[in-house]
Amino acid sequence: MKKEHYPEPIEKIYEFHIPKGQSPERLDQFLTRSVHNATRNKVQQVIENGQVLVNGNPKKVSYKISPGDYICCSVLKSPPIELIPENIPLNIVFEDEHLLVVNKPAGMCVHPGIGNRYGTLVNALLFHFGLREAISIELDDMSEAENDEIDETKFFNSDDIRPGLVHRIDKDTTGLLVVAKNANVHQHLAAQFANKTTQREYYAIVWGKPKLDKGRIEGNIGRSPRDRKAFAVLEKGGKTAVTDYEVIERFAYTAFMKFKLQTGRTHQIRVHSGYIGHKLFGDSRYGGDKILFGAENPQWRTIAQRCLDISSRQMLHAKTLGFRHPITNEDLIFDSELPTDMQSAIIMMERHNSSSLSEK
Repeated sequence: MKKEHYPEPIEKIYEFHIPKGQSPERLDQFLTRSVHNATRNKVQQVIENGQVLVNGNPKKVSYKISPGDYICCSVLKSPPIELIPENIPLNIVFEDEHLLVVNKPAGMCVHPGIGNRYGTLVNALLFHFGLREAISIELDDMSEAENDEIDETKFFNSDDIRPGLVHRIDKDTTGLLVVAKNANVHQHLAAQFANKTTQREYYAIVWGKPKLDKGRIEGNIGRSPRDRKAFAVLEKGGKTAVTDYEVIERFAYTAFMKFKLQTGRTHQIRVHSGYIGHKLFGDSRYGGDKILFGAENPQWRTIAQRCLDISSRQMLHAKTLGFRHPITNEDLIFDSELPTDMQSAIIMMERHNSSSLSEK
């Protein structure tokens, strides 16, 4: 990774002179209220790190401010993200003057983040749409940093930039995405996704063999309380999530499955499939990157490890995408081939199945 992907942070100083008449208020509450987009967790963190001084001295988060106090808060913030148009080849399966459909490869982020500033789909789209000048996006310095992706509304709502992503897929998930070229098309496509009138089918290899050939997974999804970069099915809170599944092919210790999204939550298929006991093959975030079934079988263990080495990612592909064209009202449906790593893994698993049956 290039060094410029992780540029040095910039120090920003916030100063507050507490006026007469200020009522007693906790230090963390005051800063959360006074700094734009600050979160209480982030504020508490900088206070505990000694980055906040009151009258020249560090204080606890519970310190009650009073008239005459001078508060100095030093925050290290990420420098602005430069959205640089990059001449990156795109696998475009459809394009007209209103929108395009692209088949995203594994390893490409959809849009830039704090630690991933270049080489994204947005960078490629900017170039494809004819932009050549970089666009600077200022980042909030007192907001939560766990999301390591920037808020796309900061630049998608600009009149100068129109790579209007209507939906997203994860960095290591492959497959189809629709991109709007203007605000009107974006609005109409977004409404279709919200109203669940689009068709989205994902194909995946999972660990284990599901008991049922078809089924529905329901469970609210939100940030995992154990890992803020992961998501989980929550008993309380979270957002409603519904996923339908169908088994396409069963192997000795894995299965090839089709998933249909009824909602569009972050990591939805990865979380829901794991929730019913079938983690996605190769998914390092959710524990699918090790041999979970059949480790006692030497022949399978060798094949499974070879498949994991080939993929180095979750085996998930957004294969089918359908929607109504916002301008022509034509019903469009697009299909894509499985990527080569998934095809190779399936072939090896099928061969293992055949050899196991012949030995019996």
